[in-house]
Amino acid sequence: MRLIVDTDAGVDDAQALMLALAHPGARVEAITTVTGNVHVDKVIHNVFTVLDVMGAPVPVYRGADQPLVPGFWEPEERVHGADGLGGYRGTRLTNGQTEPEPAALALVRLVDQAPGAYTLVTLGPLTNIALACRLDPSFPSKVKALVFMGGTISALGNTRNLTAEYNAFCDPEAVLITLDAFAESTMLSWETTLKHSLSWQQYDALSSLGTDRSIFFGAITGPTVSYLRQFRQVRGYLLPDPLAMAIALEPGLITAAEHLYVTMELQGALTRGQTVVDYMGTSGRDPNTHVVTGVDVGGVYDLFCRALS
Repeated sequence: MRLIVDTDAGVDDAQALMLALAHPGARVEAITTVTGNVHVDKVIHNVFTVLDVMGAPVPVYRGADQPLVPGFWEPEERVHGADGLGGYRGTRLTNGQTEPEPAALALVRLVDQAPGAYTLVTLGPLTNIALACRLDPSFPSKVKALVFMGGTISALGNTRNLTAEYNAFCDPEAVLITLDAFAESTMLSWETTLKHSLSWQQYDALSSLGTDRSIFFGAITGPTVSYLRQFRQVRGYLLPDPLAMAIALEPGLITAAEHLYVTMELQGALTRGQTVVDYMGTSGRDPNTHVVTGVDVGGVYDLFCRALS
């Protein structure tokens, strides 16, 4: 599997990247970066840190530093820390250099050079993807598959607009453009994340394997774990981006999904950023999204065990 990963490199992004970089059946050929959990400059630094831990040289491209419409984005430091990697104190690669080509241009070029070859996994706001769609309207047709983490499927959000998920809320216009442009995509929502966590025992086991990768996995999760433990609804360690990566790497881990039309709300005072799902088919629009509602968490845990060992 040839992968392009678009990321805003917070803690769960880093763990998702580790799954991809360690998977024997996948090759990460490019990483594009975008402002989301933290500003893109910090994202780039975090990506190179992960690449250093994993011993994986991958071209990295600097992407959008703000949403298509400015004024709504703010960093998610409560979950990821001020640096985006949980205040990680280990050795960081300082001489990693991004490619000179902007991310959106790189996306267009890469899929143009190999139509139908790349699976695109997006772990943050869809700003770069929307820009690529606008630069080349044929871009979506040249992508083998798009798997994205983002959005809500029952209006249970995690932002100040209570029905909106963070990645979608950061750049709703980009979500609208992307969903409109891609005839098919696969969506891993916030609600699916909430229902498919690792147990705390599994999290502790992964953090205690004793390898450099396992130590890194545990070291970056401090703020995330402290934040999650505040909420009685959260029964374990949440895996938003790793779940999306896992189902891209191994689609057989999907245990339930529906093929539905999904779009984006831009105007609501309380609902801007909410992904709207046509469950009943009343819009008359063709389904454009495989909405994943079930994932084999045991299989995801096994992926982590292999990646961190």
